[in-house]
Amino acid sequence: MVRPLSLDQIDRTILAALQDDGRMTNVELARRAGLTAPPCLRRVRGLEEAGAIESYHAKLSSTALGYGITVLAMVSLRSQAETDLKAFEAHVDALPEIRECYMLNGEIDFILKIVAHDLQTFQTFLTSHITTAPNVAGVKTSLVIRTAKALPGIPVDGA
Repeated sequence: MVRPLSLDQIDRTILAALQDDGRMTNVELARRAGLTAPPCLRRVRGLEEAGAIESYHAKLSSTALGYGITVLAMVSLRSQAETDLKAFEAHVDALPEIRECYMLNGEIDFILKIVAHDLQTFQTFLTSHITTAPNVAGVKTSLVIRTAKALPGIPVDGA
C-alpha cells in the first residue's frame, strides 16, 4: 500500500493550482504559492518525482472532435479469476473508444465509459468489441443524456 505524501500548505497550493491550469507558467505558480520561481520549480519537480503529479494533459472537447455520445457500460464476466480479469483489462486497454474502466465489487464486474461518434457507431463497437470479448457474460448500457459534473483530478485538502 502506498502511503500518502506529507505535504505542506505550499505543496497543496501548487498542486491545486496546477490541477486547475497545468499550463500555468512557473512565475505565475510561484506568485500564487508565495515563492520565487527557482524554489517553486524545485518543489514542482519534487512533487513529480514523488508521484504526486502523474501527468499533464489537455482536456479536449468531445463534441468538437465529433464524439456525439457517451455511454456507460456495465459488464459482467463469467469468471473473476485474476487471469480473466487481467485479460479483460488488457482487451479494453487496447480500445481507444473506452476512456475509463473501473473494476467494481458486487453484481457488476466493470463499468466502462465509452465515446462514439453516433449511436450506430456505438452499436457496432459494442457488438464487435465488448459483447463478443472473451469471458463476457453480459453487458448493460446507459446513454449519457447530460453531464452535470465532471471535475478532473481530486480534491486537494487544505489548498
